[in-house]
Amino acid sequence: MTELTTAQPARHPAPTAKACRLAYLMFNRPQPEIAERFLHDFGLQTAVRTEETVFLRASDSAPFCYVIHQLAKAGFAGFGFEVPDIASLQALATLPGASAISDAPYPGGGQYVRLTDPSGFTVEAICGQQKVMPLPRREALSFNFNEERTRINDTQRPPVKAPDVLRLGHVVLEVADFQATSAWYTQHFGLIPSDVQVLPDGEPAVVFFRLDLGDTPADHHTLAMAQGFMPLYSHSAYELVDADAVGMGQRILREKKWQHAWGIGRHILGSQIFDYWQDPWGAKHEHYCDGDLFTADQPMGVHPVSRQAMSQWGQVMPVSFTKPKINLQAIRGLLHSLRHSPDVSVQKLKILARIFG
Repeated sequence: MTELTTAQPARHPAPTAKACRLAYLMFNRPQPEIAERFLHDFGLQTAVRTEETVFLRASDSAPFCYVIHQLAKAGFAGFGFEVPDIASLQALATLPGASAISDAPYPGGGQYVRLTDPSGFTVEAICGQQKVMPLPRREALSFNFNEERTRINDTQRPPVKAPDVLRLGHVVLEVADFQATSAWYTQHFGLIPSDVQVLPDGEPAVVFFRLDLGDTPADHHTLAMAQGFMPLYSHSAYELVDADAVGMGQRILREKKWQHAWGIGRHILGSQIFDYWQDPWGAKHEHYCDGDLFTADQPMGVHPVSRQAMSQWGQVMPVSFTKPKINLQAIRGLLHSLRHSPDVSVQKLKILARIFG
């Protein structure tokens, strides 16, 4: 029987606050117009553009879900969780290093607090955003099955265009300090571990966290974390209406000559039908549909980690998907983690390299 041999990941009995939505991601880009073009082809739409910042949205009622800041050095700048009320912001504002509560300088307004997690990622908590009118989108296609035939004298012809992104779904991070970072998100945002994949010795390699929405079903994961040797953005995921939208997304992005990363396939943990693409700076973005939903009482699953455990069908995860970029920053990060992180060792990195190629 596969078992977890570390304290984390685990639920926290009395979290500081409970996140209720992954609100937005933030990126720095030297050429925001190129990033914006990729995201339009991916299915997002520009909500607001200023001289230095572009805000993009999905078709839901959120005012934006993606922020591009114009800066010379490209990178991941952090993300925001929505919390339900000002009391949650007040509690989070008491944490070490937290900012004071202030008005959010974003479309939709609201108030927010800025935090830094143990791995150094910027995490904003926001509440009171004003919703906007949803954008038009197509409905899910109907299917003919063996004895359930709903489409008669009609054809399947989904529109040949960028798919409508319904909403921002999740973000995945690589961290060196896995135990401390996992504990921070469960303690301060009430995240619940849905599944954890472990190494042969029972130490965690990947954890999938969902929101605690009580009896309301929540996505299998809103934040996932993988054991790495330095803090890195891995990918983000955006929900589409059905599998044909995922397929049409692949067609459009291929025709626009963007870089494909992995897919199409169906994940095991989370069950999503997926397809991954890279923006011009190598940041991976996932189209997905048909993901699992769990209520708060669903217990955590524990599973052995492997490349084959990442999908039920479709292309096996390519080595390039998890291969780190070897540069001076990566070497410095590796050496720092080997010296200072209790969760990083040469032996563990050898095992991860062997598993993921």
